[in-house]
Amino acid sequence: MKLVDLNNYRRKEIFNFNKGISNPFYVLGFNIDVTEVYEYVKKEGLSFYYAFIWLCTEAINMTEEFHYIFENGELYYIEQRHPSFTDMKKDDDLYYIVTMKHDNDIKSFCQRAKELSENQNHFINHQTETNDLIYYTCVPWLEMTALTNERDLSNPKAKEDSVPRIGWGKYIQEKGRKKMNVSIEVNHILIDGIHINYFYQNLCKLIEGLK
Repeated sequence: MKLVDLNNYRRKEIFNFNKGISNPFYVLGFNIDVTEVYEYVKKEGLSFYYAFIWLCTEAINMTEEFHYIFENGELYYIEQRHPSFTDMKKDDDLYYIVTMKHDNDIKSFCQRAKELSENQNHFINHQTETNDLIYYTCVPWLEMTALTNERDLSNPKAKEDSVPRIGWGKYIQEKGRKKMNVSIEVNHILIDGIHINYFYQNLCKLIEGLK
């Protein structure tokens, strides 16, 4: 990662303002058409969950503002973010957390995610939990309309948490299309609402490009 000179950082004033807030985290939800995602994964025999994680990770990495992290009081730029997602074994209701490196190919990513998840026999590997991740979760049993995430705000470095958190529920049918609500929680020290819009636009382009 590369140290950023705050004097040359366009968001310097916003960064310093939000750094002074005790809880700078906020949630934004949006609805997205996932019809093409559904049709693509059915055709290719892939997991919708893993495919949508890949799409979101690609879209995040296409969005410059998501490459910044806040650590030890300093601002840094990282080259890439990687996914860390909840999953469950078949016929079990206990979740666990799988963390992996991102892959630029959706098919190989989905295959590797499946293999890693199936072979994992522990809840979480704390050594892989770093600030360059994206946390993912899904509640496929119901239509999600809102989601927040747990945080240890008593931690002196809580405000330096730079990991975006993305979640979604089940998709629903609407006029022949499949729509899904997505929630993203970010640190306002680093990310503004317009940057979430950039992420959304990149995500839509990736979905439209699936073949």
